[in-house]
Amino acid sequence: MRFKLMDNISIKALAKINIGLDVTGIRDNGYHDVRMIMQTVNLFDNLDISKNKSGDITLRTNLSFLPVNDDNLCVKAAKLLIDEFDIKEGVDIKLSKHIPVAAGMAGGSTDAAAVLFGMNRMFRLGLSKNQLMERGVQIGADVPYCIMRGTALAEGIGEELTPLSPMVKCPVLIGKPGISVSTKAVYQALDSCFDKVEHPDIDQLILDIQNKDINGICSHMGNVLEDVTIPMHPIIADIKKNMMDNGAIGSMMSGSGPTVFGFFEDMKTARKAKEALTKTGMVKQLYLTTIYNNRC
Repeated sequence: MRFKLMDNISIKALAKINIGLDVTGIRDNGYHDVRMIMQTVNLFDNLDISKNKSGDITLRTNLSFLPVNDDNLCVKAAKLLIDEFDIKEGVDIKLSKHIPVAAGMAGGSTDAAAVLFGMNRMFRLGLSKNQLMERGVQIGADVPYCIMRGTALAEGIGEELTPLSPMVKCPVLIGKPGISVSTKAVYQALDSCFDKVEHPDIDQLILDIQNKDINGICSHMGNVLEDVTIPMHPIIADIKKNMMDNGAIGSMMSGSGPTVFGFFEDMKTARKAKEALTKTGMVKQLYLTTIYNNRC
């Protein structure tokens, strides 16, 4: 079989939410041991990757405040493969951001994952998904999951992944207020009250997902970081309440925040909830999407 050579590729980089997030310990090096249930949603950035003859890595994006140098994970991902495989050509990357930035949705990590996937295809490197994931962890703990996608249990510092039964497909409303949350500050606050926070039952949540029990999922999902992030930013609780008041089965903060998501039984109710939340002015970015699963 002959493979067609590719000079460019377009990829959707999908966002994630955390259906469950628990921190189980603190390592001597300052990293935290976690047990998280990660879920891909149909909200995505668009990446167009093209070969160039200059050997340079260039990045353009629609957001002027994003770095376009080695500080960007897309550039790091491209450089990793170019260096390892001694690729003589360079790449031009055009990134159109739609996933909220610094929002607990792995936006940077999923973009890096897309670059690894795209360059593997374009340059016919022959790397398997697992081999891409092994390289992804060198860029960031969330990158391997963003290559895997779907429903997964993440342990260790987030890099130890176990695929789970696919999540129930349902509408998802995602809202980000116009504030920034420091992940470092959130974890420092957690460290100071670690024994007092409420830890979610991740094992029960896994069973609920396996049983396709959306009500059970919404009853048992939890994020240990809410206990420290919400006191810093009470608007997160206000957005959660608004979603619940307007028909959400369950609502929770994703990651370290400030993004909030809500699960709904039907799209009609979710659309009405989106309208209601828009009128409050509490969110700067608001998306109505659905659960994504690559194993359905």
